[in-house]
Amino acid sequence: MDLFGSSTFKVLERGLTGAHLRQNSISQNIANLDTPNYTAKQVNFKHTLNDALNETKLKANRTNELHVDFSTAKLSTVVEANRSTTYNHNQNIDLEMAELAKNQIYYNAMIDRLNGRFTNLQTVIRGGK
Repeated sequence: MDLFGSSTFKVLERGLTGAHLRQNSISQNIANLDTPNYTAKQVNFKHTLNDALNETKLKANRTNELHVDFSTAKLSTVVEANRSTTYNHNQNIDLEMAELAKNQIYYNAMIDRLNGRFTNLQTVIRGGK
């Protein structure tokens, strides 16, 4: 029996990996605010969860054709250079700090969910006590 190989653990792992990559890119953007010709980086990791869902062959019941079909979304985490960004120190530090806060909230939510899964396993192991 594979306790940690369930689809939930894989999805949470991918979410945490994506949040980690985003944290790194945001911190690089903040560190290089005053660097001439620095190109800001963005991480698109929402598709990482789709990859994890596809790998685990999650079956989703679509009740409407407009709903997302999990079996067709096949994208991965992408770190992109945002070439349209010209840094203005006052504006961009606020933007980057806001993105950092959003990412921290996302990361904490993933950790809370992972802790919940481990608590459930612990309860089962203890026999419901």
